[in-house]
Amino acid sequence: MTDITPDTALPERLARAITLAGPVPVAQYMAAANAHYYATRDPLGATGDFTTAPEISQMFGELLGLWCADLWDRAGRPDIAWVELGPGRGTLAADALRAMAKAGLVPPVHFVETSPALRTA
Repeated sequence: MTDITPDTALPERLARAITLAGPVPVAQYMAAANAHYYATRDPLGATGDFTTAPEISQMFGELLGLWCADLWDRAGRPDIAWVELGPGRGTLAADALRAMAKAGLVPPVHFVETSPALRTA
């Protein structure tokens, strides 16, 4: 069930998996449902299904960025990278990186986004 394609109906894929391998663990079912949900829509914001803290206010991301910059400075300013799993529209990263830059921290950025809709956004 690792093939997550929006054009394949989720109920059909789950039924096929159950037919071939027997009962599906809850973790596998939830992983498939979650992957399908995010692969087929942009759920964020006023037109989506929910709003995250970074979409409401830049304060959350800025505080996170300042916290990271403080830890980085106290650790002796080692080489680091900003790696974000499921960055959505990148709002959290934009706010955090802006605050980090003011403290002299400008790390390379790596986003890991599995949703085609959110990668586009």
